[in-house]
Amino acid sequence: MAQITDKTREEVKEVVLDFFAEECEMEIDEISEDSSIIGDLDGDSLMFLELIEIFKKRFNLNIELKIIGKFAVKNPVQTVGELIDMQLLIIEHENNILNL
Repeated sequence: MAQITDKTREEVKEVVLDFFAEECEMEIDEISEDSSIIGDLDGDSLMFLELIEIFKKRFNLNIELKIIGKFAVKNPVQTVGELIDMQLLIIEHENNILNL
């Protein structure tokens, strides 16, 4: 389990914004934490899985996709900010995320 710092939050936010800007062919300043992933960015679940893989490698996470799926069903995200918060929870708690 990792300790979440302001630096970690900024790093996660930067990765998420860069990812959506590239995938959605948008300027990064067009995307905010309030942007709807589906409504504003035409995002989909495959993008979410790609982001999970990016963070698994970047933070050397040991978490099963099945665990993330169960957590996401109970705690769906709609905005970029909610996605950032979920990624931080995954980084901090890994497989223990279901115990939250």
